[in-house]
Amino acid sequence: MADATSATPEVPITELDVAYVKQLQETRLEQQKQQMDLLSPVPQPYAIGAGDVLQIVVWDHPELAQAVGATQSQSSTRPGDPFSGFVVDQSGDLTFPYAGTMHVAGLRPEEVQHRLAAALSHYFVKPQVTVRMASYRAHEVYVDGEVHNPGVIAVNDVPMSLYEAISRAGGFADTADQSDLVLVRGGASYRLNLTDMVASGLSPSRLYLKPGDMLRVVARDENDVYVMGEVNKPMLAIPKRTGRITLADAIAQAGSVNSSTADAVQMFVIRGALNGKPQVFHLDGRSPVAMLVAKEFDLQPKDVVYVDGNGLVRFNRVLTLLIPAINAGLTAGLVAK
Repeated sequence: MADATSATPEVPITELDVAYVKQLQETRLEQQKQQMDLLSPVPQPYAIGAGDVLQIVVWDHPELAQAVGATQSQSSTRPGDPFSGFVVDQSGDLTFPYAGTMHVAGLRPEEVQHRLAAALSHYFVKPQVTVRMASYRAHEVYVDGEVHNPGVIAVNDVPMSLYEAISRAGGFADTADQSDLVLVRGGASYRLNLTDMVASGLSPSRLYLKPGDMLRVVARDENDVYVMGEVNKPMLAIPKRTGRITLADAIAQAGSVNSSTADAVQMFVIRGALNGKPQVFHLDGRSPVAMLVAKEFDLQPKDVVYVDGNGLVRFNRVLTLLIPAINAGLTAGLVAK
């Protein structure tokens, strides 16, 4: 337990060893399984919504197709224009000759087909109706962050998995952190770690996006860690492309510990200093086994790695502060004489 002062609270210090690192890995795997169960329900069939365009054909009655109007030519169609067909209005209603206006939002195309056939049977003998989706415009997901083509992606009748959404956004950029994806759904945010999922045997292809979801791929330089103290190059350590960075990786990026000034016994990782629940982890780096622990201990974004100096270094620094004061006192005494 670190001593409390007026400026810092009392913080427990956890010793890092093989057993504790294994416990952390098992806990993280269990949390990932729970998250997968929460975010991977059975995908629902596509439901028609406002803005969708339906292609409706009543066989042996070509005159009904004239209600659509002139067919647009491919050369004059802009990317945002809908295909030719019957558009579902903003109220979720569809208007069709003889059938009138009916509410179709939330229905599947085959359900609309049955309702149209029933309505047209009052005017035609056994009408044969075909309803197909001409343009999917009602439901969208949003992909932002470190992908090549961020933006809006339309959801169609094929359930959109997490991998498909990233693929349709152009794939991960070189600066993407594949261990830190943020999924915003229903007013809640979920952090997804694709690297750990794959390493644990959990397939991210089981995660399906829902209409209105937002997926953000975080940049690696937003998840850096600080390496300070008696290392050769104090710096901000950047995670790998997989997003993973261990304690050993961070020390290696900082040029290793300074063999002349570092105290291998006093290696610390400070975590969560600003969220009200700080944690401090201590590693005794004298043993070769300690490096195995450092290699398996994953750091989190904004962790602080601190390597303390040895006793001789601290003593020299005290002398460095005292000697100028002593010299000044001796000089003043000589001048007074």
